[in-house]
Amino acid sequence: MAELTLETARKILDAALAKGVEKKFKPLVVTILDARGAVKVTAAQDGTSLMRAEIAHGKAYGALALGMGSRALFQRAQEQAYFIDSVNTLAQGRLVPVPGGVLIMDGSSLLGAVGVSGDTSDNDEICAVAGIEAAGLKANIG
Repeated sequence: MAELTLETARKILDAALAKGVEKKFKPLVVTILDARGAVKVTAAQDGTSLMRAEIAHGKAYGALALGMGSRALFQRAQEQAYFIDSVNTLAQGRLVPVPGGVLIMDGSSLLGAVGVSGDTSDNDEICAVAGIEAAGLKANIG
């Protein structure tokens, strides 16, 4: 079974933050969880607002917990609001079902998830995908 190493997580983190700088996005927080849901690495750029770390974690956690990117969770929340609300209640409010949480895949193996928060959800997702792809891995947003 493949494992997300700290070295790989740092590559994802650095590339995700670099993409935000390149695109001139607002300051970001990036959180990377391994397949168990444990924090591998997290960082906040200067100037992020207070709750961004929790939001980034919630995007990654929700993607990992339900096995789909948080964009898919967002879509599901629109179609089945009671289901996502119930799951979030079971998860003690730790899911953030909006784009920006992306699964990290190595072939068919799930390595973990990235959560990004700070700009629009779509822009957060762009940075998460860029980070994963820069590490030579596959991003699963759906």
